[in-house]
Amino acid sequence: MTNSNHPKSKSNLPDPADIAEKSTADHLSDIKVSGESHEQPRLDPAPLAYLNPDYLNSPDGRILRILAEYSEPLSRFRREKIQDTVVFFGSARFGSLSHSQNELTILEKPGSARPAAQKDQPGGLDDDALQAMLKRAQAAVEMSRFYEDARRLASMLTQWASALPGKRRRFVVTSGGGPGIMEAANRGAYEAGGKTIGLNIRLPFEQYPNPYITPDLNFEFHYFFMRKYWFAYLAKALVVFPGGFGTLDELFEILTLAQTQKLAKKILVIIYGREYWERVMNFPALVDAGAIAPDDLKGFTMVDTPEEAFQVLQEGLIRFHLDPRAARPVPEEGPEIAKTLP
Repeated sequence: MTNSNHPKSKSNLPDPADIAEKSTADHLSDIKVSGESHEQPRLDPAPLAYLNPDYLNSPDGRILRILAEYSEPLSRFRREKIQDTVVFFGSARFGSLSHSQNELTILEKPGSARPAAQKDQPGGLDDDALQAMLKRAQAAVEMSRFYEDARRLASMLTQWASALPGKRRRFVVTSGGGPGIMEAANRGAYEAGGKTIGLNIRLPFEQYPNPYITPDLNFEFHYFFMRKYWFAYLAKALVVFPGGFGTLDELFEILTLAQTQKLAKKILVIIYGREYWERVMNFPALVDAGAIAPDDLKGFTMVDTPEEAFQVLQEGLIRFHLDPRAARPVPEEGPEIAKTLP
C-alpha cells in the first residue's frame, strides 16, 4: 500500500513537455533536410481572361470572338479613313491566266491554293482529249475576259473615287480577298494607286489572300456572318460578276436587304455578264410565279462592259451618296456604317 505522505521518488520516464519540444524540433528538421523544402509550391498567376487561349477558343469565348470581328475591323477602317466601299463578287474557283498559259486551271475549292483534280477541270470527264482541251480553252477565254473586265472596272472606279474631295476615302474597292474575280478587283484598284480591301474567310483547306490587297486592309474572318456584316454595312454598291454558290448567296442577300428596306441607304446592284446570268437565273420566271413583284427587277442593273458598269456606278453614287440633297449626315470620323431600320 502506497503512503501518500511519502516524498515523491524520481521517475525514470521522460517529461511530456520535453517530448513535445523534441517532436517539434524533429518535425522541423524533417521538413528541411539537405536544403530540401517540403513547403507548398508557389502558385503561378492565372492567365488574364483575354489572354487565355483555352477560354477564347472555347464555346464560352464565342461572344468575345464575335465582338473582336466587329471591333478590330472597325478600328482599322477608322485608322485608314475608310468611309464606304464598293464590293466586287465573282468566282473564286478560277485561277487567273498567266501570260505563259493558254488554258484555265480550276481551283480545288473556292479560294483554295491548290488546283482541282483533272476530272474536275473543264472537259475533265470527256474521253475525247481534243474535246476536253476545247472545253478548257473556251472556259479560259470566257473567264479571263471577266477577270480583265473586273480589273479594268476597279481601276476606273478607283481613279474617279480618289479624286473626290474629302478627308476620308470613298467607294473603296472591296472583295472577298481570294483569287479569280476578287483578285482582279483588288488588282485593278492597286494598279490605279488606291487602297483596296480584302475580307477573307478562314476555311478548312489551304488558302491565301491575293497579293494586291492593301496590307493594313487585309482581314481574315472566322464567322461568315461577321464577314457579311462588313460587306453589307459599308457598301454603297455591289458589282456581281459570274460565280457560283458564294456569289449567288451574296447577291440574294443584298437584294433581300434592299427588297425589305432593312438598311437605311441605297445600295446599287450591278450584275455583270448578261448572257451568263440569263443562263443561270430566270428572273422573269420569279415575277410570273408571283414570287417577287415586277418592281423588284428594278433593284439591279445588268451590264456587259466595264464602261457601261462604270457609268451606272458613277451616276448612282453621285445621285444617292454625293448629291448634298440626297446624302445623309455622316459621322466626322470612322466608317459610315448603315443604320438598320426597325
